[in-house]
Amino acid sequence: MEWSDPAIILSLMTYGEGDQRAIVLTEAHGAWHGLARGGASRRGAPVWQEGNLIAARWVARLAEQLGSLTGELVHPAAALAMNDPLALAVLRSACAVAAGALPEREAHPAAFLGLARLLAGIGVAGAALPALVRFEVDLLRELGYGLDFSACAVTGGTDDLAFVSPRTGRAVSRMAAGVWESRLLPLPGFLVTDDPADLAGCRDGLALTGHFLARDAFGARHVALPSARRALYDLVQRRVNGETNAG
Repeated sequence: MEWSDPAIILSLMTYGEGDQRAIVLTEAHGAWHGLARGGASRRGAPVWQEGNLIAARWVARLAEQLGSLTGELVHPAAALAMNDPLALAVLRSACAVAAGALPEREAHPAAFLGLARLLAGIGVAGAALPALVRFEVDLLRELGYGLDFSACAVTGGTDDLAFVSPRTGRAVSRMAAGVWESRLLPLPGFLVTDDPADLAGCRDGLALTGHFLARDAFGARHVALPSARRALYDLVQRRVNGETNAG
C-alpha cells in the first residue's frame, strides 16, 4: 500500500539512530504515522521539522503497518518562524493541537487547508496569532464541537456579541450577560467582525478556544492540552502584561 500527497509535519520523535517517527497531515488521508529514515540526520533535519510542508510518500506492505515516509521540502515554515519566538510558539502550538485532536487516518480536508493557510503566513508580522485562533475555532467546529457566534443565545440578536457560554459555546450579547458576565468567556471582536486583532484580543481568543479544546477535543480522550499550546498562552499573557505595565 502506498500514497503520495502534500503533507504538513505535525510531530516528530527520535526513533533509533538518525530516524524520526513522524505524524503528518494530508488533505486526503488525515493524520498519518510513519517512519522517516534519516529524518534526524544532518541531511534530513532541514526537511523533517514540525510545521514544514512536504511532498510526502508513504509506503508499507500492509495497511496496518507503521510504514516508511519520505518527503521533499515544499515550504520551510519552521525556518521562517525560527527567529521570531511568538511565530515559533504559534507553529508548535498549531501542530501539537492538530496532532492531538485529529483522529488518525481520518480525512479532515478543512483542517489541512486551514493549517496550511496559517503556516503559509507564519512569517508575516502580526498574522500568525489571530490566524491560529481562527484555525482552532474552525477545528472545533469540524470535530463536531460547534461554537456558534452568529447570534445571542438569550435574545437572538446579533449586536454587541461580547461573551460565550462556557457550557454551550454560544455567543451572548453584552446586554444579555447581566449578572452572569463573570461566568462567561470573553469573545474577541475579531472573531465576529472585521475589527483588527490586538494582543489582548488574541489572548482572550486563546482562552476561549483553549477551554473547549481542553474540555472536548482533548478531555474526551482524558489527555491534557498539549504543553506547546499552554506555553503559547503563557507567552501571550506575559506580553499583554508587559504592554499594560508599559502603558
